[in-house]
Amino acid sequence: MDHWPASLKDFIVTLRSLVFPREQADLQTVLPGLHVISLNSVLAQGMNMKKKHEVEVLSAVVNSIADSARGHTIVDVGAGQGYLAQVLSFQYQHSVVAIDACSHHGSITDARAERIKKHYAAQMRKSETGNWSLNVPKTITCRVMSIGMLKALTGMSLHKDDAEQLRPFEEDNAKLEGEKLKSSCNANNDTSLVLAGLHACGDLSVTMLKTFLDCKEVKAIVSIGCCYNLLSEEGIDKTETQCGFPMSAGVKSAGFSLGKNSRDLACQSAERWRGMEKDAGLHNFELHSFRAAFQMVLCKYYPEVMITNPSIGRQGKSLRRRQHRKVEYPLNHKEIACPSLHSNMKGSCRNIEPKELETDKNSGLALDTDVLFHGHSSSKSTRCEGPKSVDKYALFEKFSQSGLCHLGLKPSQDIKFHEIWKEAEPFAELIGPYWSLRAALGPLLETFLLLDRLLFLQEQGSSLEVIMLPIFDPEVSPRNVAIIAKKILTQI
Repeated sequence: MDHWPASLKDFIVTLRSLVFPREQADLQTVLPGLHVISLNSVLAQGMNMKKKHEVEVLSAVVNSIADSARGHTIVDVGAGQGYLAQVLSFQYQHSVVAIDACSHHGSITDARAERIKKHYAAQMRKSETGNWSLNVPKTITCRVMSIGMLKALTGMSLHKDDAEQLRPFEEDNAKLEGEKLKSSCNANNDTSLVLAGLHACGDLSVTMLKTFLDCKEVKAIVSIGCCYNLLSEEGIDKTETQCGFPMSAGVKSAGFSLGKNSRDLACQSAERWRGMEKDAGLHNFELHSFRAAFQMVLCKYYPEVMITNPSIGRQGKSLRRRQHRKVEYPLNHKEIACPSLHSNMKGSCRNIEPKELETDKNSGLALDTDVLFHGHSSSKSTRCEGPKSVDKYALFEKFSQSGLCHLGLKPSQDIKFHEIWKEAEPFAELIGPYWSLRAALGPLLETFLLLDRLLFLQEQGSSLEVIMLPIFDPEVSPRNVAIIAKKILTQI
């Protein structure tokens, strides 16, 4: 940091001072009696290291909260393939309802739960443990579009034990909305609910928090949000329902808006950078330079597409994986397959044979990201040397062709990729410093969004207990902050 100008040092110090701490909390101190149980091979089947860590920790936290709030049923919102729901059911013996918008996920959850059930049943027969019953999660397929809809789903899951009642609504959200007054939560039912969400996307996390307040039978919530770029924002996004930001009266009164770029930035994680080796970080910057140059391709050859604010997905990930597999990484000269295309496909994508790879001797970045985020440098030099054994143009052309395929655009023979890259390449080494400074704002913006949600709950008065807690190892799972709230027992 010694060579940095004072203004940059002050900027980084100020950023760090304003960001909510992300180090994993001592959960047993905050939640006495909590014990994180390592998943056995049956429950952990299909999970990668990140998912296993998340499910192990979150299931223990939800179990602890459900016990303290006297929750009878846990509703896993945005359940995906049902990993969390199944651990809560089979390992912690809770009654669980798993809600997800994807019918395929529901089918996977049911099939996986059946396999797990057979395993545990066989274990019970061998050990002759008597009449111990097995809880199996109920699955509901429905896109949760409103607070009323989530209330209806939770209400219906309580009133009958038979999951058959839920199926008529799985593909008919309008019918479900019509039923919500008849089936929504009410004070007369003595069954209590706990809402849980592991990285419920965008507005779904907000809907969960509001349902927690509106539904008397929901006694507690454990919510970990993600995909802030998908949040709807008041005054910016046109939506018929309530917006996901801002939530609190405090932030609303301040009149502070974020906009899409800032919400995108909130998804950036400094911890991801910390876990990267130097070469991987340089490759990341390289991919950002490709994306910037690809934007020039779109502007010049497909100006009509720019109106739609195109997103090409994570083109760089597969490129980076292929690079990572090579000890010396130019890409081998294989044809790339065109991914599945959008319905507005304007033509077919041709396979690309990149030209013979050449050596690039002029790659470099002027800002050390280890210093930027963590105050120490992994390099003795103030200037990082990038990879020298690859032709950046060949990789850029491959990146661009893949991007066009994902946008459903026909790659034209008239596109002069080499000219575009020649124009962009002199600025490529500025991408690293620029992106680092920009991404450094990510944790601060996420802190702001999380504090808005925390303040929203605190504004409800003394009837709630609310904490915001980093529950995962941030280097394994960067979106690690849980908002945990319970209604005071006298209110329950």
